[in-house]
Amino acid sequence: MAKAKLAVDVGGTFTDIILICEEKNTFTVHKVPSTIEDQSIGVVKGIEEICGNANIPLSDVDYILHGTTVATNITIERDGATVGMLTTKNYRDILHIARHKKVENFSIQQDLPWQSEPLVKRRHRLPITEKLSAPSGEITTPLKEEDVRAAVQQLKDSDVDVVIVCFMFSFLNDVHERRAKEIVNELWPEELCFTSSEVVPQIREYERFSTTAMNAYVAPKVSRYVDHLVDSLERIGSKGKLHIMQSSGGMASVEMATATPVTLLKSGPAGGILAAVRWGELDNIENLISVDIGGTSADISVIPNRTAKLVNSLDATVNSSPVLTPMVDVETIGAGGGSIAYVDSGGAFRVGPKSAGANPGPACYNQGGQDPCVTDANIVLGRLDKEQFLGGDLNIDPELSFKAMERLAKQLNMTTEEAALGVLKIINNHMALSVRASSVKKGTDPREFSLFAAGGAGPLHAVDLADAIDSKSVVVPTYPGVAAAIGLLVGNLKYDFIKSRVASSENITEEVISTINNDFEGLIDKAKTQLKKDGIDSKFIVIERIAECRYVGQGIELRVPLPEGELTEDSMNEIYNNFHKVHEQEYGHHFSDTHVQIITLRVIGTGQIPSMDIPKLESGNRDNPKEAIAYVRDTVFEIDGVIKRLPTPRFKRDKLLAHDMKNGPAIVVQRDSTTLIPPNWEATVSIYGTLLVSAKNITIETEQ
Repeated sequence: MAKAKLAVDVGGTFTDIILICEEKNTFTVHKVPSTIEDQSIGVVKGIEEICGNANIPLSDVDYILHGTTVATNITIERDGATVGMLTTKNYRDILHIARHKKVENFSIQQDLPWQSEPLVKRRHRLPITEKLSAPSGEITTPLKEEDVRAAVQQLKDSDVDVVIVCFMFSFLNDVHERRAKEIVNELWPEELCFTSSEVVPQIREYERFSTTAMNAYVAPKVSRYVDHLVDSLERIGSKGKLHIMQSSGGMASVEMATATPVTLLKSGPAGGILAAVRWGELDNIENLISVDIGGTSADISVIPNRTAKLVNSLDATVNSSPVLTPMVDVETIGAGGGSIAYVDSGGAFRVGPKSAGANPGPACYNQGGQDPCVTDANIVLGRLDKEQFLGGDLNIDPELSFKAMERLAKQLNMTTEEAALGVLKIINNHMALSVRASSVKKGTDPREFSLFAAGGAGPLHAVDLADAIDSKSVVVPTYPGVAAAIGLLVGNLKYDFIKSRVASSENITEEVISTINNDFEGLIDKAKTQLKKDGIDSKFIVIERIAECRYVGQGIELRVPLPEGELTEDSMNEIYNNFHKVHEQEYGHHFSDTHVQIITLRVIGTGQIPSMDIPKLESGNRDNPKEAIAYVRDTVFEIDGVIKRLPTPRFKRDKLLAHDMKNGPAIVVQRDSTTLIPPNWEATVSIYGTLLVSAKNITIETEQ
C-alpha cells in the first residue's frame, strides 16, 4: 500500500489539491473550479481526478486534510441558523448592550451590527431563574427547571434551529448549564444544543455569550457540509482520516470540528500562513509578509521570526461580533484575479471589491461574464498566456479580455494597454495599503521583511507590490498557486483547552499555587485524552502551558509561556517576570512595580502527524538557462512612465535547477501559477526550488 497524504483547500474561485506519496516519491498538484453552491462537489471531483492523475487509489490515502470557507461564508452572507438562547434572568440583553463601544464615537446614525443584525433575536433570548456567586461559583439561586421547560416549548413554537445555554458565571461552575442542556435534550432530542461552558469556559460574559451564539449560528450548515463530505468520500472509496484546518493554524478531527465549528472561521487563510512559515524555515528567511492572492480575495499576514502571529483573543471579531477562539492574524481584502474594474457614478476608476468569482468569472472565461477583471488585464498585457492558464486545462478566450478592456478604456479615454496597467496599479495599491495597515501601523517595518507570494495570482503581482511597500525581496514557493493546501500538509492536530482562574501576585499562597497546578493537570488530561482518541500515539503528543496575564486594573491579557514542571513560588515569580518582558515587547514599556494577575489558564495539545518533505534540486548554476525557455513573447511594462512592449522569455519552472539565475524581464510558468520578473529585477533558484526575486544588485541570504 502506498503511503499518501492529500490536502484540499477551497477558495472562492478554485479548489486546490495536492497529493504526496512517500513510497513513490511523487508530488501531484491539481486545481478545479470551486462549486460555491456546495463546496463538497468540487472537493470530491478534484480528489477523484488527482488520484487518477497520480495513479494512486483513494483507498491508499492515509490522511485527507481540508481547509474550508464554509463557516466564513455563512457569516459573510448572514444566512446562518435561527438561534434560541436560555440565559440568566435579567441578563437577556447582554448581546444587545455589548461593551458600549462604537466605531464612530459621536455618530447617532451609525449602524451597530450586533444590534441591527443580532446573532440571536431578542424574542429568542429567554430568561431563566438561576444565580451563582463570584468568585466562588457557589449557587445562590437554584436553577428553576420549570423556566427551562417553558422556554424550550416557546423556542419549539418559534421554530428555532439550535439552542444555546449561557448563564452568568458558568465558567466558575457549569452545573446549571449542564442541567439545562439535559432538559433541552430530553424535551427536544433532535435539536442541537450548546452551552457556553462547553464552547468557551472563559471570563467575560459578553464575549462568552457572543462566541457561543456564533458557534450555534454556523453549526447546522457546517455539520451538514462535513457530514455530506464524509459520506461522499466514503462513497468513492476513501479510508483515510479527515482532518479540518482551524482558525488557529492547527488541524482538528471531524468530531471536534463539528462540536465547535466556531473554530473554523479562519480555516481558509490559515493554511497559506503555515506554508509561509515552512518556506521561511527551508530557505532560512527570518521575516515574511505573506500575500496570498486568489481569484476572489487576498489574505495578508505579517510573520516575524518565522512564527505565525495569533490575534489577541479579546481583539478577535467576525462581522463585528467578538469570538474568543485562537485565530491567526490575517487580513482578508476583496482583491483577486476576479476583481472587477469599473467606472463609478462619480467617474472614478475603481477595481474591486466586487468579484466575478468562478462563475461567470473574468471575461476571458467565456461563461457570460462581461466585466473586465484583473485577470483580463494581465492577459491584455501579455503576462498570462492562453496555453499556460491552469496548464492549458482551462480554455480561455483572450479576445474577450481585449473587448472587455476596450470598453473600459473608452469610458476612461485611455488606450487599452493604459487601462489594463491602470487596473493593476489600483489593485496593487489597494493591497499595499492593507499591507501597511498590517505592518507599519503595528510597528513593523516592511523593509525588513520579504514578501511571500502565494495563490494563483500572487506571483504575478508580488514584485510590483514589494516595490510599493519597499520590501527587500520576493519569495515564490515551489507551488505558489496551491500554497494554502501545502500549509495543510505541514499542520498538526492542535486543540486549546482553557479555564478561567483569577490569581494576583499580591496574594499568591501555596493553596492558590496548588489550585493552579490542579487546573493544569485537568486541562492536560483533557488534551491528551482527545488526541489519543484521534489516534495519536503518546510519544507524538506535545503539551504547552500558557497563562494569560495582565496588570491589575488592565482590561487586556497577554500570553505568557510557563516554565517546565510543577509550579512553585519561584516559578510563579518567573511567570511575572516573563509577563513584564512580553508587555515590553508588545507595548514598548512595562511596570515592574505593579502587581500581575493571572486571568486564564490555557493548555495547547499538539498531536504531531507525518509532515511533507520538499526535495532538494540538483545544482545548475546557469544564467538564463536556454534549456528551460519554452518560448519568447512580448509583454507590456511601464518603465519610468513610458509603456514598452518587451520580448520576454517564458521559463518552465520544472526545468530550473538550484542556483540558476534569471534576469528580468522574464516570466516563469507552471501549472498552478505564473511568476512575473520585471526589468531591473532578477531571480535565483534555491536548493528547494524557491524563486528568490530581488532588485538587481540585492542578494538574499539563504541556506545553501
